[in-house]
Amino acid sequence: MEESDPRAVLRRLIAEQGADCASLSRLIGRNAAYVQQFIARGVPRRLSEDDRATLARYFGVPEEWLGAAPAAKPAPALRLVPRLAVEASAGPGAIVEDRGRAPGLGFSDAWLKRLHPAGGADALSLIAVAGTSMLPTLGPGDEILVDTADAADRLRPGIYVLRLDGVLIVKRLVREGEDLAIVSDNPEAGPVTIRDPARLAVVGRVLWAGRRL
Repeated sequence: MEESDPRAVLRRLIAEQGADCASLSRLIGRNAAYVQQFIARGVPRRLSEDDRATLARYFGVPEEWLGAAPAAKPAPALRLVPRLAVEASAGPGAIVEDRGRAPGLGFSDAWLKRLHPAGGADALSLIAVAGTSMLPTLGPGDEILVDTADAADRLRPGIYVLRLDGVLIVKRLVREGEDLAIVSDNPEAGPVTIRDPARLAVVGRVLWAGRRL
């Protein structure tokens, strides 16, 4: 229906559905001339909330057609993901003992479920990247979303945050035969050599990265 004036809308509904003003007035508990006066003279200026709701139900139309304010759309559900006040090094490293919590960032709950359908959001954290060894994939100041529930028991090729000798690093794991090797994306970075596996722990898998353009 094109009309935006509730009086014009009501006039057209009455005509289309073969109703009459007196019967509608009695339906809402008013005197017989009430609806006719509203349509023809604008008295009252607007229908009361109860009258509007009753007439909308009778005609099977939204209350907004008869003057109700548009219903507010619910705000999307947001999940607050905490930021860890450390940096995952793509370079010299950040000491784990410096770890704290900074103000988190809200993500759409629906978006997180699409990104990570198999896991819960409680294991997610945001960590900033330092250094250049993961360029061009990750650069200094980028924020990475890390799933700490996706760690050592499910290792597979991808980007991970690792703890090496008390330092957080972010590196790529790639398949080399039956093993996974730790590499940097930046070809100018030196090789990652770990002779004692006990020095290394997996913190979590990187799911997403954001950066300032």
